[in-house]
Amino acid sequence: MKILLTGATGQVGWELSRTLMPLGEVIAVNRSQADLADLQALRTIVKRHKPDIIVNPAAYTAVDKAETERELAFLINAEAPGVLAEEAKKTGAFLVHYSTDYVFDGTKTTPYTEEDKTNPVNVYGQSKLAGEQAIQSVADDYIILRTSWVYASRGSNFLKTIMRLAGEREELKIVADQTGSPTWARLIAETTAHVVRQTILERQADKFKSGVYHLTSSGETSWHGFAQKIVAIAREQQAELKIKAIHPIPAIEYPVPAKRPENSRMSVQRLEQQFGLTMPSWDNALSLCMQEL
Repeated sequence: MKILLTGATGQVGWELSRTLMPLGEVIAVNRSQADLADLQALRTIVKRHKPDIIVNPAAYTAVDKAETERELAFLINAEAPGVLAEEAKKTGAFLVHYSTDYVFDGTKTTPYTEEDKTNPVNVYGQSKLAGEQAIQSVADDYIILRTSWVYASRGSNFLKTIMRLAGEREELKIVADQTGSPTWARLIAETTAHVVRQTILERQADKFKSGVYHLTSSGETSWHGFAQKIVAIAREQQAELKIKAIHPIPAIEYPVPAKRPENSRMSVQRLEQQFGLTMPSWDNALSLCMQEL
């Protein structure tokens, strides 16, 4: 079994390069080897390696910059996944692709399900939704995994930022009226490996059905709650911090170019039922991640 993995040096890609190893030969490529902005080079690398499975965590993730770099965001997040889907179909490969909670507008008052209507409110979300649609219009065998609020012990993310600021400042102001489920990159990678393993068996038995699934931790919090929990765990782990107070503020007091959905909560019931999983709570996963810091 040959697995082509894009974005190998990213937060999720780095974890995937390890969790996928027991399933076969992992060909892990980074941006310099497979730039999703170069569609012809992307086709070439798939044709060269002829993978049985393509796993694509690589993406344009600069949410605010996407507002002024619309063409680049769509090239990487929409056109490139479509190319991967086309090449996967030619070689009979199975495609795993990652999407986002930002395909929803956040106006729903309960967690979003896979059947809910999409309506992205920013360019990033629009580009990721276009990527989903490109795959669905072409690929034979695919799984799209929507995730949210991704963090890890490496790379640039909310966890690392809060840890740095808590060591430098006595007070912070964090948005408290946007809710979601922080999701550890390793949880995404380990869940993906389980999904891929089951998919291999289902395809061999001619029982596989393509689909979209929500992959996040269970439970919910706000960015403010997330920050508070990070600091609480850090203190339990005897970290040296200057922070004395984390003040909740509405999103309107922290203006950014791209609008964010107020509700980013997504139901993981379909994923759990289909693949026999129980997703851990966001705070338990966070504690495990922070043991690495």
